[in-house]
Amino acid sequence: MKKIITRLTLLMAMTFAMQSHAWFWDSWFQPSTYTKTKYPIVLAHGLLGFDQLLGVDYWYKIPQDLRSDGATVYVTQVSNTNYTEVRGEQLISQIENILAVSGASKVNLIGHSHGGPTIRYVASVRPDLVASVTTVAGVNKGSNTADFLRQIPEGSALEGLALGIVNAFSSVLDFLSGGGYTPDALGALTSLSTEGALAFNAQHPQGIPTSACGEGAYVVNGIRYYSWSGGSPLTNVLDISDAAMGLTALTFGSENNDGLVGTCDSHLGQVIRDDYRMNHLDEVNQVLGLHHLFETDPITTYRNHANRLKNAGL
Repeated sequence: MKKIITRLTLLMAMTFAMQSHAWFWDSWFQPSTYTKTKYPIVLAHGLLGFDQLLGVDYWYKIPQDLRSDGATVYVTQVSNTNYTEVRGEQLISQIENILAVSGASKVNLIGHSHGGPTIRYVASVRPDLVASVTTVAGVNKGSNTADFLRQIPEGSALEGLALGIVNAFSSVLDFLSGGGYTPDALGALTSLSTEGALAFNAQHPQGIPTSACGEGAYVVNGIRYYSWSGGSPLTNVLDISDAAMGLTALTFGSENNDGLVGTCDSHLGQVIRDDYRMNHLDEVNQVLGLHHLFETDPITTYRNHANRLKNAGL
């Protein structure tokens, strides 16, 4: 009897050990699906942006990290200086190609800076293509910096010189990144000004808060709306962008901002946060991943949001 009990005990122990061993190896080799959304994620850059420039990604290391845990990610490129509507139409063409290639029926759009109203335009005129819209420091109610620049007398020699310089710089960026688009600095500046943003919002109001610093509708036409942004122009003494962000932040006075966009003006739909210790470039993990030492890694914000989209069935 003792021998039978001993053998049964040994058999049970071996079975448990084998199951535990199998679970360990399955867990070890099972690919993570933390960022695996139902629909592809499409990233849209902001003003003077690109997909990749001389080997450096605009969304520095973000697409690669999202893909490593299951996400399907596409990085788009539109005119880096132009009216929102022009950029939006360019983006629609790319999304249609993405859907044709991927076989997906919709996409999750994430837009930074001017990419925010750009993806909002797409969702407004082609809601059939979009599952969700997320703006990261989106210029949803205009930018004080754009307003400041618009104070240059219209039609003056100074305005002509400034626009010429920006258009030339824009053309160089476009050439180096292989965009193939014609720049329009005046169009971009007009769209990003408070006056231009208000006119745009009158035509495309989805997700825009009705109060000064509130939240907007979470769902419009079956599309989920989200936003987040930073609120610290100066974040890392080693980051060469901090000086520029600190300078442009002066156009906001005492208003909280990330250097180029006011925190309240970035609100859209469900506001995840508007006070990350990030400046306008930290929000896309630039320059080269330098950010505030005691703030969430920018990549983590995208990982968490991809998981948020996944859990929402998007």
